[in-house]
Amino acid sequence: MKNIINLVVEEELHGKRIDLVIAKKNDFLSRTRIKNLIINGNLSINNKIINDPSKKIFKDDKVFLTIPLPKKASLKPYKYKLDIIYNDEDLLVINKSAGISMHPGAGNYDNTIVNALMDLNDNNLSNIGDELRPGIVHRIDKDTSGLVVVAKNNKSHENLSNQFSKHTITRIYQALI
Repeated sequence: MKNIINLVVEEELHGKRIDLVIAKKNDFLSRTRIKNLIINGNLSINNKIINDPSKKIFKDDKVFLTIPLPKKASLKPYKYKLDIIYNDEDLLVINKSAGISMHPGAGNYDNTIVNALMDLNDNNLSNIGDELRPGIVHRIDKDTSGLVVVAKNNKSHENLSNQFSKHTITRIYQALI
């Protein structure tokens, strides 16, 4: 069953942004999640669909936000050519292309680096942490390219996580402007 937020705008909320009002009234949704729900057409004000999170609301407006049930994520294999830079019994280093997400999440459940890792023949990955992120020790944003280290067992995952946590791994970033 879908969750629904239904409210009538009170005087003190007159002229406020809809995304801010919903975020203030509901502590179970992040503002980013609210923004995405609105952009994706899940909000109506006075029976008119609104796609603008910054839309101002007025006294007595009838606000209706539908929160769809999350799509069940899977770890289905995804045929994607990974650019493998290094591979041994403990870790894998891949050169991630821009435009692909690291792991399943809202909006993309099957076409990710994790799903591509599931497609490898030697898909033994650590199982520390989130079950939808096997082997993932760190990540880079979807639209960012660069090297990513993947742990193939729990010992290497713990070791790498510790190094990232203590900042004993040197990272170098380059930006084109």
